[in-house]
Amino acid sequence: MHEGLRERKKREARQHISDVATRLFAKRGFEAVTVVEIAEAAGVAKATVTNYFPRKEDLLLDLQAEAERLLVDALRERPPGQPAVEAVRALMHRLLAQRHVLSTAAPGMARFGRLIAESPALLSRAREQREYLESAVARRLTEETGDAVRADLVARLLLATATTVVVTPIRRLVAGEPATTVTKEQNQVIDEAFDLLAAGIGTFGS
Repeated sequence: MHEGLRERKKREARQHISDVATRLFAKRGFEAVTVVEIAEAAGVAKATVTNYFPRKEDLLLDLQAEAERLLVDALRERPPGQPAVEAVRALMHRLLAQRHVLSTAAPGMARFGRLIAESPALLSRAREQREYLESAVARRLTEETGDAVRADLVARLLLATATTVVVTPIRRLVAGEPATTVTKEQNQVIDEAFDLLAAGIGTFGS
């Protein structure tokens, strides 16, 4: 769908505010920065910030909607007969190849990881966001299979595996490993994680 001028301006404004907030958080820590300070630094009103980001945590964890869209689309658009686990595996490889920020195998992710690790509020919000993703995936799998109980279980396992794939490179970068090494080995991390999952849930959703 073609993006209109208004939608593009809103998206750019939202990204600008998030970028400004991220720089402030990285410099001073999440808890030390107020929404008023973010608004002033971004050159907007406080109400504008809260309109785009009702929760302060979402100024940093701002890709929830995109992550949900990518996951649900990967399941909806997969070839007939392809298991759900393979659709999500392919998505993770694709994000890495695209150097998408959600692949997390990039130098700047070390700073991002430290910010989250040091903030109970961010850790709590990250857990909430994963639960929302689990629910979205479960709904999609239930629509396909009609088996709500297994769909919920598989969704939780899929998100646990995807989360492990996302967190592993961040932890390695925080520990000081070279970004080139982390990125080079991330395809192997993805396959090892999803191989284990595939062995457990088999071809559910195919």
